[in-house]
Amino acid sequence: MSSQPIPTRVVLLTGPSGSGKSSLAARTGLPMLRLDDFYKEGNDPTLPQVTGSTDIDWDSPESWDAEAAVAAIAGLCRSGRTHVPVYDLATSSRTGTEVLHIERSPLFVAEGIFAADIVARCQELGLLADAICLRGRPSTTFRRRLLRDLREGRKSVPFLLRRGWRLMRAERRIVARQTALGAHPCGKEEALGRLAAAAAGRCRRAPAGSGAV
Repeated sequence: MSSQPIPTRVVLLTGPSGSGKSSLAARTGLPMLRLDDFYKEGNDPTLPQVTGSTDIDWDSPESWDAEAAVAAIAGLCRSGRTHVPVYDLATSSRTGTEVLHIERSPLFVAEGIFAADIVARCQELGLLADAICLRGRPSTTFRRRLLRDLREGRKSVPFLLRRGWRLMRAERRIVARQTALGAHPCGKEEALGRLAAAAAGRCRRAPAGSGAV
């Protein structure tokens, strides 16, 4: 029996905004990294805009710092701890930093709408246990997302309605894109099964871009 420690790996959990990623990750009891905390700040000149609008496109990967997110994941896999930004969605700003410590867990979940964008990089670095894309009914996602965002005061009501309507119409394309990037599309029960398999060391990713999961 090897005395080498079990390497820590990550399950990337993605899906449309409002698909239930955070609640699913919480159900597993695994440590969780919130990838939404790696959004760029609202005064960043590189932020993209929604076509034909003055709204910032917070659903574009260009609004997010993928490099910092991968560095945090690598830190957790290597040492079990990393510094992460504390992000306030209502003000689109970073309000500080905190240390995330996952103890000696061999597996953790990194969840967010851009998780699929770093599947290939995490696979290349040998950090990936699995990548999952939650999917469901666009109308259900719309209601869940709007109620959450209103409750948390994330943005103004007109902005949330515009964004919600746009995302509902685009939801199937969003899932298709995340699937093409290497995330396996499924509902919550199958996702929980894959997470349990990853925790038991039975789920391993095929090379990114192969189309196999």
